[in-house]
Amino acid sequence: MLLLEKTTRMNLLFDFYQSLLTPKQRSYMVLYYLDDYSLGEIAEEYQVSRQAVYDNIKRTEAMLEEYENKLHLLEKFQKRQIIIKQIKNETLDLEQVRTLIDELDQLD
Repeated sequence: MLLLEKTTRMNLLFDFYQSLLTPKQRSYMVLYYLDDYSLGEIAEEYQVSRQAVYDNIKRTEAMLEEYENKLHLLEKFQKRQIIIKQIKNETLDLEQVRTLIDELDQLD
């Protein structure tokens, strides 16, 4: 996975699952992924080792992926976005619209 793809995925997973993280995990993820702090800068901010920050971020990333594997919130969101785009951008007959709406219903 490319770095930009990973960053985008982590930001999306964070959006969906941040409430399941501890305040420290949330803070590290915000600083690292949203504010683009380096591991060293975060370590300095929290007066811990760079390795401690790295380990915390890696554990948090794994937790976010595990939450997604169990709950599929990001996957369902992305599927909804595709279906909504199809409904908006295509010339559909009523039956096609009903089929897409049924697909949306099945995601929940």
